[in-house]
Amino acid sequence: MKNILMTGALLMMISLAGSSYGQSLPPVTWSFNAEKTAAGAATLLIKATMQDGWHIYALNNPANSPVRMAVSFLRQASWRPEGKVIQPEPLTRFEKLFGLNVSYFEKEVVFRQQVTLTQPAATVSGTVEFTACSEQQCLPPQTISFTIHLNR
Repeated sequence: MKNILMTGALLMMISLAGSSYGQSLPPVTWSFNAEKTAAGAATLLIKATMQDGWHIYALNNPANSPVRMAVSFLRQASWRPEGKVIQPEPLTRFEKLFGLNVSYFEKEVVFRQQVTLTQPAATVSGTVEFTACSEQQCLPPQTISFTIHLNR
């Protein structure tokens, strides 16, 4: 009887561990904000936070890289971008799987886009496309939509 209870308890623990694993948080979370830099100007802040052991790829990987990242904006008359999206200096390493050097970020990264408002208020909408990988796996590419509200 004691063995049956122990076996039942062990099976329940395995079941609970498996169900909690399936409900784990995504390896990358995003936040989208803006900071006013001058009258009629702002910097969009697109921040990715990665769980330990995970990374996302940089904007500047080679065109033949299977793990590119992109930030896209829906253009509107109420604002205009100034230059391109700026990223900090990424880490770079040779990926045997892909046969080339790839650039990536771990832990946290903030991408910045300078904008000028052409009207008193603006809504900036867009998407971030990315691939999250660990040493064991890469998740399918994901697209996250965002909206940032700006005022002069």
